[in-house]
Amino acid sequence: MKLNYKIIFHFLGLLILFNGGFMLLSAFMSLVYEDGVTLELSFASIVTIVSGGLVMLFTRNHTKVMNKREGYIVVAFGWIIMTLSGTLPYLFTESIPSFTNAFFETMSGYTTTGATILNDIEAVPKGVLFWRSLTHWIGGMGIIVLAIAILPLLGIGGMQLFAAEAPGPSTDKLHPRITDTAKRLWLIYFGYTAAETLFLNLAGMSFFDAINHSMATLSTGGFSTKNASVAYWNHEPIIQYIIILFMFLAGTNFVLSYFAFKGRVQKIIKDEEFKLYYRFVIIFTIIAALIIYFRTDITVSTINHPLVWGKAEGAIRHALFQVLTVITTTGFITADYTTWTSFLLVFFFGLMFLGGSAGSTSGGVKVVRHLLMIKNGFLEFKRTLHPNAIVPVRYNTKAVSGDIVFNILAFFILYMLSFIVGALVFSMFQIDFQSSIGLSASSLGNIGPALGHFGPVNNYAFLPPLAKWWSSFLMLIGRLELFTVLILFTPFFWRNR
Repeated sequence: MKLNYKIIFHFLGLLILFNGGFMLLSAFMSLVYEDGVTLELSFASIVTIVSGGLVMLFTRNHTKVMNKREGYIVVAFGWIIMTLSGTLPYLFTESIPSFTNAFFETMSGYTTTGATILNDIEAVPKGVLFWRSLTHWIGGMGIIVLAIAILPLLGIGGMQLFAAEAPGPSTDKLHPRITDTAKRLWLIYFGYTAAETLFLNLAGMSFFDAINHSMATLSTGGFSTKNASVAYWNHEPIIQYIIILFMFLAGTNFVLSYFAFKGRVQKIIKDEEFKLYYRFVIIFTIIAALIIYFRTDITVSTINHPLVWGKAEGAIRHALFQVLTVITTTGFITADYTTWTSFLLVFFFGLMFLGGSAGSTSGGVKVVRHLLMIKNGFLEFKRTLHPNAIVPVRYNTKAVSGDIVFNILAFFILYMLSFIVGALVFSMFQIDFQSSIGLSASSLGNIGPALGHFGPVNNYAFLPPLAKWWSSFLMLIGRLELFTVLILFTPFFWRNR
């Protein structure tokens, strides 16, 4: 079957059109704050909207049938075309004049990685910073999921796209129609963002800082409006606790949030992935907090704040914040965890391979995959003792098919191979061992802060240009769960059948 190129380009044009519309919001924010780049942002928006509109116009007579191959192409190339058009606000305002740096920053935004090349974030115009946070917010739930919510207007079914874009090994539908699912997911996503913005604003953040940090939190992105990231508010623990709450929610399967709003609490309590997720958070926080309290000197600001309980409170808060920010791949920082003893350095490096829940906006391997691999590993002992017994892997009391288990094992092997190859390529640019493995794990897991010279208190500005392109590639395949992108490099994918 030949590829339906017209529908591919039609959909890419739609995505570019979306991008231009979001740029208009940045131009409006620029106008409100009078930062001097309203004209440039408006021009970037107009160029993007016109480009997308022309592509859609020339492909309007397409056959409205999309198969799985076209779905994969639209997802993979959709992210690339969104990133290319998303560089325009940086380039037109000259906030980031280098195309390589602009592409890296934009890819880092859409993939919700949060790695930045900006040395002085606070000097960047507010309209551009808002656009930077918007790339997080758009990429968080997935621009593809957003777009398929309006596909009925085009007469196209969106199941193929949702299957290629949805995070995790399985897709939980909230509603029989996939477009209704997308609408419900975005409603929850938008509601959480609005709620966090309100809470942060009431806690003392300016509205601009609050909305930007809310978009970065719910997308598990990590772009901040401050050079010191969330450490800027170390004297305001309530702000950090609010971000902690919403990081936890962002790392949880959004389907569970839907069940919570519908009053189906039993579905949440019985969910095995959620139980393992919050237990991981609690156990890892206790370990980190004890070591911080007894082995490191954490400076805690008091300022007579009712939530500040001295060193113990500081140890718990910093531990909980950093454990969550790494597990959920958000990438905010309140302190430099790479200086918290060698044990905690290795500890947090290991957490980079965990990831949040499937169906969340977080990156990484995902908790459910680890859960099923652990279960399958234990069952192998039973199968060894009882070779004739049929012992299926069960998840939420249901038997998991062998195909899904094999897919998860293949994903994990491919993920680790990608990490190793990623580190090897970084080392070719004369980057030291610790920094290379940190860059590879962070880029592939969409985490942001790495290790060594690219740790939490540093950025990616001094990464060689070719290394930035390699890092961008790792961000993309990590965000789209490897198979969606890597399958495009196989010859049989392009073969007409």
